[in-house]
Amino acid sequence: MTEPYALSNPLSRIVDKPPADYTRADLLRILETRQLKCLTFHYTALDGKLKELKIPVTTRGQAERVLAEGERLDGSSLYRGIVDAAGSDLYVVPLYRTAFLNPFDGESLDFLCRYFTRDGEVAPFTVDTILDRASALLKRTTPHELYALGELEFFLLSSAESKLYPAQSQAGYHATAPFAKSGAILDEMARLIAQLTGSVKYSHGEVGHVESVHSDLDEIRGKRAEQMEIEFLPTPIEDTADILVLSRWVIRNVAYRHGCVATFTPKLEEGAAGNGLHVHVELRQNGRNVMSDSRGELSEAARRLIGGLCHFADSLTAFGNTTSSAYLRLVPHQEAPTHICWSDANRSALVRVPLAWGKVKNLAQRLNPQQQEPFETAAGQQTVEIRSPDGSALVHLLLAGIAMAAQWGLAHEESLAVAENLYAPGNIFKDARLLERLPVLASSCDQSARIFLEKRALYEHEGVFPPGAIDYVAALLHAEDDLRMNERLAALPIAERVVETRRIMHKDLHRH
Repeated sequence: MTEPYALSNPLSRIVDKPPADYTRADLLRILETRQLKCLTFHYTALDGKLKELKIPVTTRGQAERVLAEGERLDGSSLYRGIVDAAGSDLYVVPLYRTAFLNPFDGESLDFLCRYFTRDGEVAPFTVDTILDRASALLKRTTPHELYALGELEFFLLSSAESKLYPAQSQAGYHATAPFAKSGAILDEMARLIAQLTGSVKYSHGEVGHVESVHSDLDEIRGKRAEQMEIEFLPTPIEDTADILVLSRWVIRNVAYRHGCVATFTPKLEEGAAGNGLHVHVELRQNGRNVMSDSRGELSEAARRLIGGLCHFADSLTAFGNTTSSAYLRLVPHQEAPTHICWSDANRSALVRVPLAWGKVKNLAQRLNPQQQEPFETAAGQQTVEIRSPDGSALVHLLLAGIAMAAQWGLAHEESLAVAENLYAPGNIFKDARLLERLPVLASSCDQSARIFLEKRALYEHEGVFPPGAIDYVAALLHAEDDLRMNERLAALPIAERVVETRRIMHKDLHRH
């Protein structure tokens, strides 16, 4: 196997094979070739964050045992409220194809892991297992596989020392230096994530810019905040979650290394863009994208997928919008959805159908007539984008819910009628009659939890989501105690409203 590009996987170059083919012998060879001193196991806990266990390696036999058998840990601490302390031991076992060199510890070989019970069964209650079950249900009951990509938006906060080339508020979209000050840090993040995952599509500056953040928190008070985005390439949905959680870990660590703060919090300041976690999904059959027909129009399968997403949309906020500040982002005229609908272009729609080269190809050839040979590809690129989730999302559970929505849409005839009824051409806020008939999203965590519990059967279908996971998420949302939050804020005097809004926005800078 030849990998000529600088950002290609260095481990694959050592063993001359792709990650999917790594064996224990290959990993031992990597340890010895690079003279690594540590194995680090990573796994996602119930709070949605990446955790780690560091294992110093002193002998080949020890390394081989750990790679073969995994290690044990306390599941009641990682899955508090779901795993009882009386029987909490779990095994964590490395997934060989996820091996990577730790960019923050030059002597460690790292892995993403899966959890097993004391009986040697995959732990049924963990977030990765729930996502695997949802994906498996779709594959078992339909001829399709679901691929997904995420758009990670975040604010990078740094000391505002230089006053040269000031950036304008809400004008950071695709900004370049010297107006964008943190481009080199974003480049470092994107390069590391690309090398670790092989799935970065691009990175760029996003709209939001705050020259000096107002906050009661020492961590961010007075900092310059520049909004960034890293977008990914489509991967099987069960892999997408691991990639996004790992990438958030990389982003935070790179920021820390540069003395900066990276936050995915849904809303940082009034008047500034919020941090979305938009998710694009596509259906594949026999490895081929089937979202478009021969004329470049949306296929029936794609419209069924959209119908499923709309049917689940009001309850999906339980996974995608888990803090009160999320509902300060989901307000009108902010390029964030408030109503359940879909559109070809409107960025305020819940589900958007982006451009995908379905009807036009070889555009560069038109500008470069010296290019005689056309680019040929049979691969379609059409996706649909769900725009409600944000940086507070529980990523594995969100993607599991999206997979359940896709399965429902493909399995139920009424999904086509749902899609037809909820199509919204143009700006929904300029069509009062359309706006009046469209269902609305929740306006608080409390309301989201109530809808979620009413529709829990959608997620418990075929045992995909265990009852304990449903109850945990609902309790997490209810704990925000934010029923009618926006109405309460609107009723406050301006000075009090500003203080309370800021408290809500900044109380969960690093929740997930």
